[in-house]
Amino acid sequence: MGLINAGIKIRNKKGIFFTMMAILIISLFVLSYTFYNEIKEDKSVNNRVNTMNNFLFSVEKDLERQMYIFGFRTIFLIEKKIVETGTYRTNINQTFHEAFFNGTIYGEAQALLNDAKFSHFNNTINNNAKKINVDIIFSDPKVEVTQDDPWHIKVTLIADLEMSDIGGVALWKKTEKISGRISVENFEDPIYYTITSGRASNKITRTPYTDFSVIADFSEHATNSYYKADSDAPSFLDRLAGNITIANPQGIESIVNLQKLSQQGVSVQEKSTIDHIYFSSDNPSFGCVNGMPSWFRIDDTHADKYNVTVGGCSGGLFE
Repeated sequence: MGLINAGIKIRNKKGIFFTMMAILIISLFVLSYTFYNEIKEDKSVNNRVNTMNNFLFSVEKDLERQMYIFGFRTIFLIEKKIVETGTYRTNINQTFHEAFFNGTIYGEAQALLNDAKFSHFNNTINNNAKKINVDIIFSDPKVEVTQDDPWHIKVTLIADLEMSDIGGVALWKKTEKISGRISVENFEDPIYYTITSGRASNKITRTPYTDFSVIADFSEHATNSYYKADSDAPSFLDRLAGNITIANPQGIESIVNLQKLSQQGVSVQEKSTIDHIYFSSDNPSFGCVNGMPSWFRIDDTHADKYNVTVGGCSGGLFE
């Protein structure tokens, strides 16, 4: 009897052992399965976040290009209107705002802005976003135009952006400030055209010269009416608005070639040929520089800036 009871106890112990092992194996299986699913789910979320992040990066890069295109075309259209009307656009930021959101200049629709205005690229971005099940909303968009160097206009889109996954996986909220930089070189200087009633023009070309004490270089600079940066001159944006007497840290100036003006039927006057002085009512004392063209005149302040010596003038302007 004792042996039988002992055998039963051994079998019971074995049964308990195998039962516990089975429970342990099942528990490990459940834990492994759960852990695997969590890893799989985390990987899926990470992949989704990366996809959305890459999409946002491509949107931002494309917006830089779009702002450049919009800015370039708007400057072109503003200058075109100045040529057509003979008047400046006094509020440049307002004009850019009108062009960006309405696609108009002076209230007139511009076909050149159809694919460069806000509504167009906003629709394009949203159509592309839907292809990857993403919603993008731009709130309170603004556009501003500035200059932080003499040779470029900066056109900036400022807007609150919200990008969300349609399935609720991820959400981005940020303030976008995206700029396109447009070179002012090769645009016409509106001051020349407007003041001469359309008879003379001058394309903005940056001077290749730096040492104006070399008279041969200074003569070429003056004859070709090249531009140099100068903080007592108006900027390109000032020139678009007709603000020729404003001194601006981003200012540029040229020397007015009086001989070319005369050949184009414009009556000339004898005064400093620095453009923002010549085309204004200012008339500081001036003189001539040995070796420069006979029509050239320069005021004392700018003679110091160009590092040239002013002397008396003899003879006429075109001798």
